[in-house]
Amino acid sequence: MTTLLMIIGFGAATSVVVGLGQKLKLPWPALMVLIGIAGAFIPTFAEVAIDPELVLPLFLPPLLFAAAQKTSWALFAIRWRTILGMSVALVGVTVAVVAGSAVFLIPGITIAAAIALGAMLAPPDPVAVEAVASTVSIPRRIMTTLQSEGLFNDAASLVIFQTAMAAVLAGTEVDYADLAVSFLVSAVVAVAVGLVLSFAAWWVMEKIDHTVARSSLMLVLPFGVYLVAEHLHASGVIAVVVAALEVRRRDTEGNSAERVTQNSTWQVLEMLITGIAFGLIGLDLRLIVESEHADLGRAILVGVLIAVVVVAVRFVWLLLGTVIERKRSEEDPDAAPLSVRDATLMTWGGMRGLATVALALSVPATTSAGTPFPGRSYVIVAAAVILLVTLVLAGLSFPTVVGLLGIDDEAEKEHEATKAIALRAYKAAMREIKNDDTLPDEVIEPLRARFKTLHDQLSGTTDDQASEEQVTAFKEHRAQMLAVQKRAMQTARAEVLAARRERGTDPEIADKVLRRFDLQSVLAN
Repeated sequence: MTTLLMIIGFGAATSVVVGLGQKLKLPWPALMVLIGIAGAFIPTFAEVAIDPELVLPLFLPPLLFAAAQKTSWALFAIRWRTILGMSVALVGVTVAVVAGSAVFLIPGITIAAAIALGAMLAPPDPVAVEAVASTVSIPRRIMTTLQSEGLFNDAASLVIFQTAMAAVLAGTEVDYADLAVSFLVSAVVAVAVGLVLSFAAWWVMEKIDHTVARSSLMLVLPFGVYLVAEHLHASGVIAVVVAALEVRRRDTEGNSAERVTQNSTWQVLEMLITGIAFGLIGLDLRLIVESEHADLGRAILVGVLIAVVVVAVRFVWLLLGTVIERKRSEEDPDAAPLSVRDATLMTWGGMRGLATVALALSVPATTSAGTPFPGRSYVIVAAAVILLVTLVLAGLSFPTVVGLLGIDDEAEKEHEATKAIALRAYKAAMREIKNDDTLPDEVIEPLRARFKTLHDQLSGTTDDQASEEQVTAFKEHRAQMLAVQKRAMQTARAEVLAARRERGTDPEIADKVLRRFDLQSVLAN
């Protein structure tokens, strides 16, 4: 009952904190962490302990699924080098450097335990950076790169962590060849699970003619995919991301009502789960630190030094990335990072979150032989410090950093991209109207005017009012016009979906246009 009360309390607090964050122009996830820390001093809440093995399966699948639906296979096809570089290579480098630093700084720690620490601290949280970045305007090219990185880096970190922990508990060294093979096998099986289960979900949905029931299946899907993949010793993270991408790829123009329902549901669900998760992070921070009885002052100093190492490694890696991305700017003009300012902002956006907390809480007190876990107190405190530095400190200062860097949010460029997709949809609708030979001439112009108005609304320009003659003609041929309009709207939505799947299209901008079309269609029915 206490755990349920705490979850309800964090859910209610989220609703208040989101509004407060907007007024104060502060990132609400960081505020929720502070509330969680304060909640840890309430005796009733201080006794609450959630099984670490449940943290990732409960919170990660829906949040990953929601985040992955905002991207596309086409974007991945363009950014695959960047994604691999940041989600796999940067994770590996961070683990190696942190492990080396830990061996030097932490007395008695083994190489395997140091690698486990590095894997624990390596992955930035995609949910954290997206929620924090929503409080300020930053370029979409930077946001999409951070989102893409965050979707896969947990997979690499979890495999490294599990391999290193197995070695620590068994008292052996890490088998690096086995680690590489495990990651590759885990990724391949996860991709297969994601593809198969997303196909199965769509097959079932085609048999269900009920919008709410179909939407409910989409809410269950990420949990099912994650659990099946983990049961097969594959990466649940990769499986969920693949399933989300495949679900969006299979989307059709006729699913307007379903998209409107799912979009509203996911927005509410994502906000509540994010708020509860970050409240728990704050709650666990105090519990993590208080569970250790070693020299806390020295442990905190070591944690701060390792946090500096983590941030420095990320900054240097991104600086090197600017050289590579500039050379690829012709192939992908929206690549990031392209400058020192980009690298600085993306470094500050490397916020740790759920994965770090869950892995820190899962570290046992003893090994399989009954000996104390090497350097455990330092490992746990280092995790708490990195969360405070990269999530709370970076999160609260993120708007200030964006302002000091003077990074243009590129709103005009994004508006032009929106207008281009809206124009494609408008032209597709006009072709559908023009190709209908049964439509009387006197209603063609009202229809064209109606879609011109819709095009103006989609692209953000001023809409025009139809003349009295057009209104009269519409009334006389209402049934026929609505039938043609429905086909034209479907054609327009199909064009937007086609644009979303193309290389070079920002999926989130296409989704913005598609949502407006969907709302128009639902309101018209």
